[in-house]
Formats: sequence, structure tokens, C-alpha cells
Amino acid sequence: MAAAPKIQLDVVTPQKLAYSEQVDLIEGPAIDGLIGILPDHAPLVTAMKIGVVRVVKDGEEIQIAISDGFMEVQPDQINLVVRTAELPEEIDIERAEAARERAEEKLEKEKDNVDFARAEAAYDRAKARLKAAGHHDHGYDRL
Repeated sequence: MAAAPKIQLDVVTPQKLAYSEQVDLIEGPAIDGLIGILPDHAPLVTAMKIGVVRVVKDGEEIQIAISDGFMEVQPDQINLVVRTAELPEEIDIERAEAARERAEEKLEKEKDNVDFARAEAAYDRAKARLKAAGHHDHGYDRL
């Protein structure tokens, strides 16, 4: 019996190659909504937004917190080029919780004065980190 087909996933940031493996599938937050990619997918380029990329490899799942960027898909290769990417073991949960709380306070207190988009992006990044790290309360699983 032949092995199930795989697709090469490379997650790249300006600082590093964050992840590089042959995987079974990925799901991630494209600009138009959640997108799933399997091996032999049609070529595609799409913008990505802050959230969590779910990667399945040999029946195991990993979640990677990402910031915005883009994804290029070929039938045998996915290049995910994003500003930041964090694997679960790289995420400091206490720091992410504190960042979420700070952003939440800014969004609540200073609705008229705060740079709303910036505070909202900080909040979304913190939620994505917490979800990728497996910390699933406070509505993080909406990402």
C-alpha cells in the first residue's frame, strides 16, 4: 500500500524558517476566511490574517500562531510567509495573557482615543498565541 501523499510546508518569517515539514494538511486564517490545503491543491496565492494555522502530520496536530502575511500554494509545496510565527513550545502563556489583558483594557477604556486597529491586532495576536499553546478559555477558539 502506497503512503498517503504529503505536501511540503515552509513557514517563514523575516527572522527565521519557523517550520519546515512534509504534512498531510493545513488549515489557516486566509483573508477571506478559513482555508484548508491538501496535497495536490491547485496553485493559489492568498493573504493571511492573524490567527492559528492547524497542521496535521502523520495523525498528529500542531497549531502555529501567525501574524499577517501571505500563502503561496503549489501542488507539492506551501510557502507561508508571515510577520511572526510561534510554535506552541515557544509561547510564553503568562506574557500572552498579559498582552491580551492590556489590549482589552485599551479597547474598553479609550475607545475614542486609542489606535483601535493597533489595539485590536495586539488582542488578536495574544488570542492566537494562547490558542496555539493549547490554552482554550476566554473564547480563544474563535480564531
